[in-house]
Parts: sequence; structure tokens; C-alpha cells
Amino acid sequence: MNDDVMRAVPLQGYLRTVWDVLRLYFGLGMLGVLGFLWSLLAAPLYYILPRRFGIALGRSFVYHAFRFYLRTLAAIGACRFDLSALDALRGQPPMIIAPNHPSLIDAVLVFSRLPGLACIMKASILDNPSLGAGARLARYIRNDSLRNMIALAVADLRQGHHLLLFPEGTRSTRLPIGPVRGSVGLIAKQAQVPVQTVLIEMDSPFLAKGWPLFRRPRLPVTYRLRLGRRFAAPQDVQKFVAELEAYFDSALADAGPPLSPTRAEGDD
Repeated sequence: MNDDVMRAVPLQGYLRTVWDVLRLYFGLGMLGVLGFLWSLLAAPLYYILPRRFGIALGRSFVYHAFRFYLRTLAAIGACRFDLSALDALRGQPPMIIAPNHPSLIDAVLVFSRLPGLACIMKASILDNPSLGAGARLARYIRNDSLRNMIALAVADLRQGHHLLLFPEGTRSTRLPIGPVRGSVGLIAKQAQVPVQTVLIEMDSPFLAKGWPLFRRPRLPVTYRLRLGRRFAAPQDVQKFVAELEAYFDSALADAGPPLSPTRAEGDD
């Protein structure tokens, strides 16, 4: 290998590293800016608009904004997405959409394909100054009071909406899925709606539990969503929760574990 080629190889690696860093920070920054700008407008609209119109506008904005955001990530080569399986759920009767939760971006993936989607969110997100106003306008449901959360979720489902609910309640604390909480069964039983499982697969642990926000993964990160089994509204909540967790364990095990953090980090 001559000297010119030897100099070119490290240069290509350096330029690739710089490009990956730019894509990473641009993607994270864009999401924060979108949330902040929308909150500036959503905050007064929460008090001005009637509840019905606030919900419609708030959820419509989330759908279109996240769809645009993911298209931008794909256009710059930061991520690859295969999310079209969710399109089959549009227009179907009310149900709980129940994905596994391997990373911080999972809700964005689902929101970008299903307009009008309701969601149960952490109270800390609803109280967040840069994200909370938009979530409050859309009347997403707080998780800090179990009784209130269930009542609001059941009421939303009875109005004909789909409800996004991560059965683990937080990002997965173990592979392939963390412990499933009973709230998904309680809501499904009281609302008498089915639970449609969604299987989220990715080839990197980027933004998984414990992943530092600005740690660089190997790009592009690939995400794929598949529709899993649809469970009928349960009668026995405890039995249902055990069955749901066993199903996720089995279905996700077939996909194999994601790359380890050390292998996924962006060193080509």
C-alpha cells in the first residue's frame, strides 16, 4: 500500500466519524427543538381551545411532526425504518397498542404511523417545560395515579381512540423484555378492548436503558416493527399479564439480542 493510500484510509475514517457525530447531534437537537417550539404554541392553545379540538390538533401535530422527524433521520442516513406493519391498524376499532420498549425512541416510531393515538406517559414528561405543553394539549394520560390513569384511559378508548401503552411501564430493564405490569390488563378488562402486541426490533442498543444520551452508536441504526398476537379483553388480569409476558419473551427471542454497547459504538 503506497503512502497516498495509507493517508487516505485514516482520513476517510476521520471524516466518517465527524459525519456520524453531526448526524447524531442533529437528530437529538432536532427532536428537542420541535418539542420546544410546539410547546410555545401549545401552552396557550390548551386554555383557548375546547377539549375536543385541542385533542384533535395536539394528536394531529404529534403524528405529522414525528413522521417528518423520522423521514429526516432516514434522509441523512442516521436510521433505517421499517414501520409499515402498523398501517394495518388504522381505522380499526379501539384497542390497546402494546409494544415492547427497548429504546427511548419507541413512542416516536408508533406515533408516526397512527394518527389520533392516545398515550399513557410518565408524569415527569407531562411536567417537562419543553415537551409537556404539547402532551397536555393532546390530553395524554399521566401515570402517577393508578386509579385516575385507568379511568382516563378507559374513557379515551370508549371515545373510539387507540391507546399506546408500554406494558413494561419503562424501557426494558432486561432482555428480551422486562416485567409486564398489571395496568395493561386492568385497562383492557374495564374497557373490554383487545390488546394488540407490537414487536420492536433494532440492531443496536442505542438509547436503551443505561445508554448515555450522547454516546455515538454505529450508524445507521435500523428499526423494524412487526404486529404480534392480538389478545382478547381479559377476564383474569393476573393470568393475562403472565401470558402476555411469556408471549413477548418467546416472540422476541426469535429475533435475537441487539448488539452489545461495545460492538454498537461507532468504530468502523
